[in-house]
Amino acid sequence: MKESNGNSAVGGVARTIFGIIMIIVYVGMGVLLLINFFDWGPGWNWLRWCGGGLFILYGIWRAIRQFRGIDSSF
Repeated sequence: MKESNGNSAVGGVARTIFGIIMIIVYVGMGVLLLINFFDWGPGWNWLRWCGGGLFILYGIWRAIRQFRGIDSSF
């Protein structure tokens, strides 16, 4: 099962599944940080908000790249 560009079809499916799982992980981690799931002390609120926002933004960026097919073109 070879595609014309030399990548196996199984590798492409595995890469797609891995990409979707990582999107879920990044967005989920960002949400967990924003709702203070890990019960960080009050001195770490700035890191929680910044980190949670960055995780969610990066998850959205990965989703855009995944569904537009930018990640599969290498």
